[in-house]
Amino acid sequence: MPAQGRRSADGGIRLSVVVPAYNEAERLLPTLHAVRDHLDAAPGRWGSWELIVVDDGSTDDTAAVAREAAAGDPRIHVVTSPENRGKGHALRQGVLASYGSRVLVTDADLATPVEELDHLDTLLTDRDASAVIGSRAHPDSRIDVHQWRGREWLGRAGNLLIQAVAVPGLRDTQCGFKLFDGERARAAFAASVLDGWAIDVEILRHFRRSDWPVVEAPVRWSHRPGSKVRPLDYARVLGELVRLRAAAPDRTGLRTDSRTGLRTGLRTRLRTHLRTDLLIGLLFCLVSLVLYQDLWADLDRGYLADAGQDQNQWEWFFAVTADNVVNLRNPLFSHAQNAPDGVNLMANTVMLGLSLPLTPVTLLLGPTVTWAIVLTFGLAATAIAWYWLIVRRITGPAARARSGYRAGSRESRAGSRESGAGSRESGAGSRAGAQGATGGNGHRWAAALGAAVAAFAPPMISHGNAHPNFLVLFVIPLLIDRALRLCEGRRVVRDGIVLGLLAAYQIFIGEEPLLLAAMGMLLFALFYALLDREAARRSWRPLLRGTGIGLAVCLPLVAGPLAWQFFGPQSYSGVLHGSETYNSPRAFLEFAGRSLLGTDERADPLAMNRTEQNAFYGWPLIALIAGIVIQWWRRTLVAALALTAGAAALLSLGAEIPVPLTDHTVPGPWTPLGKAPLFEAVIESRVAMICAPVLGMILAVAAVRLAGQPRRAVRILGAAALAAALLPIVPTPYPVRERNTVPAFVTDGTYRDYLGPGESMVIVPLPSPGDADALHWQSTTGFRFPIAGGYFMGPWGPDDLGIYGAVPRHTANLLSDVRHSGKIPDIGPLQREQARADLRDWRAGVVVLPPQYNEDPLQEALETLLERPGRWVGGVLVWDVGDLVPGGQRPG
Repeated sequence: MPAQGRRSADGGIRLSVVVPAYNEAERLLPTLHAVRDHLDAAPGRWGSWELIVVDDGSTDDTAAVAREAAAGDPRIHVVTSPENRGKGHALRQGVLASYGSRVLVTDADLATPVEELDHLDTLLTDRDASAVIGSRAHPDSRIDVHQWRGREWLGRAGNLLIQAVAVPGLRDTQCGFKLFDGERARAAFAASVLDGWAIDVEILRHFRRSDWPVVEAPVRWSHRPGSKVRPLDYARVLGELVRLRAAAPDRTGLRTDSRTGLRTGLRTRLRTHLRTDLLIGLLFCLVSLVLYQDLWADLDRGYLADAGQDQNQWEWFFAVTADNVVNLRNPLFSHAQNAPDGVNLMANTVMLGLSLPLTPVTLLLGPTVTWAIVLTFGLAATAIAWYWLIVRRITGPAARARSGYRAGSRESRAGSRESGAGSRESGAGSRAGAQGATGGNGHRWAAALGAAVAAFAPPMISHGNAHPNFLVLFVIPLLIDRALRLCEGRRVVRDGIVLGLLAAYQIFIGEEPLLLAAMGMLLFALFYALLDREAARRSWRPLLRGTGIGLAVCLPLVAGPLAWQFFGPQSYSGVLHGSETYNSPRAFLEFAGRSLLGTDERADPLAMNRTEQNAFYGWPLIALIAGIVIQWWRRTLVAALALTAGAAALLSLGAEIPVPLTDHTVPGPWTPLGKAPLFEAVIESRVAMICAPVLGMILAVAAVRLAGQPRRAVRILGAAALAAALLPIVPTPYPVRERNTVPAFVTDGTYRDYLGPGESMVIVPLPSPGDADALHWQSTTGFRFPIAGGYFMGPWGPDDLGIYGAVPRHTANLLSDVRHSGKIPDIGPLQREQARADLRDWRAGVVVLPPQYNEDPLQEALETLLERPGRWVGGVLVWDVGDLVPGGQRPG
């Protein structure tokens, strides 16, 4: 309805209430009635008012409900949008259609009751303010119904970012209850550009920049079910903040006269670089949030679909570390699993370097939140670290001046026959260097491209399903940079100390990634030395000395934990990974299941499982890399990187490499290496992960060279080639399934009636790498009971070989067979006596059978083995077997 048709003759509309609505058919009408009744109750205060409902392209009956209300009251008006554009667009439409001397914007759910308007109106007058905003963070506010604690945590974290980049001092910009001076509100919304949730920030920023006072007011607030805010919206707000910050006018006021011109230019360039760095870092965070959006959507029940049982295991690792810290127990061991023997945590991938500092988060918000934080922001931190290294060592002006973009020693020795080509190459490098020297950001975006490949390549995304120790690699680029500093030989002692500290910390994040990184660094150093003997001659002494210093610093810090890992209780030697742990040559040319053009049907047969798709770079990228290497083979850096990637790919093929189009194999270079100490525990297909940062660096070199090309057609063709190679492997969001609920028998504490001191719970089938929900039972209840079996790495057999899960026992195997086959074997006195012996060894107090597939045959088998019926208690079948534990004492 046109606004002009609503304005009174004297223009005396006292208040405009703007309500944005998207799919609010169920709760919009009560909101409109509540607002109308409140304003009509005080006609002396509010006088003439209008209520504007903005239907933001709803797909339900929101518009019809609003029109029905408007038909009965001419003060209610409806503004419609043909499509959903976002809260910002809806508010802009509503405010610009208003005529009130004051404008209230409120959410359709009335999470803040309309009665709070009176208080805001009083403050607007008494404090001579231009805006009064409801603030849930105000110490006098009253929160009657809280949001889910993870959403509250995200809100607090987001507000800290908002304060840092846009409106410092405002503690809650997103509460949907704000009262504005009408004319100033219309001016601010007319100048706004954002359509999403960050519109509140943009408007308040406009008020701040215009020196219009903004006051935060305490309010009552209650969380309403059916919120339209989704996890992806947090990422969109982040992107809008980046856009808002990037569009900020320059208010530095720097002088530009001849005496300060150089200083001004340097400051401007630094400021531009910092803004670019911030933008790139935020984009990496945004990509990570998008990938894990479905996990963040429901942290109470969401479970990564391709994680197998690893999410249960990792949440257990985070939770048991926090529990050990709180109870002042040894963080390197736990008796919670594998009763009564326990688990050597240092011999498992417990990631103490993150689980220890994140203990407060785990205790406050739960291990699932810690899991989501480590995956999401660990991946972003890894991308940022690779970006920093590539800018510093490959694409930045300083890096190009050192070695990257001038004729290297190999070209100088190539002879006069190639001198013309060398001169052309040097000239192109000079042009690229000149661009960087003038403060352009092309080399930074080239580095961002390389870092994106390093962090978001298919192998990384594969491990992002379940292996944070292979995803959180932000220490690796720092280690590489420190090793390169040692080669320069300037501050060997300091750099060696830092190298040792970084290596020690990486050991507490992931030992196998550190080993793979060392392999990659060694391969690169070897190939670079062969290609540039002079550089090798200059570098080997300080590098060797600094490495020795690093070892002297690192080893004392990690000696105790490593001794516990290799010689402590429940330690093991070697790992039985099974067969087919190598890469197929075809895997390098195919697309991963989580790539844009990939399918599980094509990828699954070429990998151990979906968390071990360690190649899958795709044939377009491999072809492009081959072309780049052929074009710039004379560059020492490109050649060394290419040889490193090739060697890593070859090693990942395993001990026996199949010959294409035949049934024959040939011995691979992994044959002797796979039998060496430490390497025997490595899954050889993971060596292909070394290729990810290497290929990213090659692409970064090519992107910088491409940006320096004087011919526009060449730049366009090059960009098209990059897009064609990378788009097929763009990762897609991780799918999520709903996890099984923890039975009331555990959550309400009923289990305490069945467990005496030192007794364990036997959950059928026994927890194993194939079914580890019991770990979730423990981590959500604070480790109040130990369990038999589990999912961990432990010793087995006379040689203490490492296996996944507990040492197999007859009863566990029997019940597992029943679970998978549905068939009950013959159970006689021998089987019953074996079951009693196993229960005694497990120190079992209670046997628990939760609802599951083949539940009936499992119940029958248990009743036959235990010679007693089970009872339904708290949603599970239980058998009290405490009498089989010698000396057991029952509670009460």
